[in-house]
Amino acid sequence: PPLEREFRGLWVASVSNIDWPSKPGLPVAEVKRELELILDWAQASGLNAVILQVRPAGDALYKSSLEPWSEYLTGKQGRAPEGRWDPLTFAVESAHQRGLELRAWFNPYRARHPSAKGTLARSHLTNRRPALVKRYGTHLWMDPGEPAVLAHTVRVVMDVVRRYDIDGVHVDDYFYPYKERDRRGQVIEFPDAESYARYQRDGGTLARDDWRRDNVDRLVHALHDSI
Repeated sequence: PPLEREFRGLWVASVSNIDWPSKPGLPVAEVKRELELILDWAQASGLNAVILQVRPAGDALYKSSLEPWSEYLTGKQGRAPEGRWDPLTFAVESAHQRGLELRAWFNPYRARHPSAKGTLARSHLTNRRPALVKRYGTHLWMDPGEPAVLAHTVRVVMDVVRRYDIDGVHVDDYFYPYKERDRRGQVIEFPDAESYARYQRDGGTLARDDWRRDNVDRLVHALHDSI
C-alpha cells in the first residue's frame, strides 16, 4: 500500500562541534544563525524532521537543573549562554515555523568525550556521584549496571519531554562502549566488576554479558514507558 507519510530526518551533532555550533563560545546571534541555516537547508531539501543532539556527554544544550550547560555551546561546561537564551526552545520554534519536526537526541551513557578541553562542572554527574562513572579508554562512561544511572537518565529525558514541545526522543550509543585494547592489543574489560558483583549479591543469576544486555533493555523499556 502507498505510504501515508515518510520520515525524512537529518541528524545534527553537537559533540566535538561536528555540526552545530561550529565552535564553542560563539555569540548567541551567530549560534542562532548557524542553526537557522541548517533548518533552511533541511526544509529546502524536502526533509521533514531534524534530530538535534541536546545531551552529548552528561551535559545540556538547553536550560537544565539536572546537568550543566555544555562546553560545546558556551566554551566552558556549566557556563550559561548570554541573555538566558535557551537553544532548545529556539530550535523547536524555528523548526516548527518551517514545518519540520524537532526531535531531541540524547546520549544515555557517555560522560565525557575526548574532544572536551575544559574541566567538568561541579554539577556534572562525575563530580556529584563519582562512583557511577568509569574511565574506559579515552572516555568517561556512566556505568549502565548502576540503577542510579538508569534513574538519572530517565529523569533527564523526561525533564525535556515535559518542558519542551519536542516531537520525539532519540537515543544514540545506548549500549556498552566498543571494546578498548591495551598497547599489546589485549581487550580491556569495561570496569563494571563492582556493579556486577552487587547484582550477584542481590540474587542475580545472569552471566555478565547477558546482564549487560539486560541493563540496556531495561533503560530502553523505562524510557519508552515513561515517555
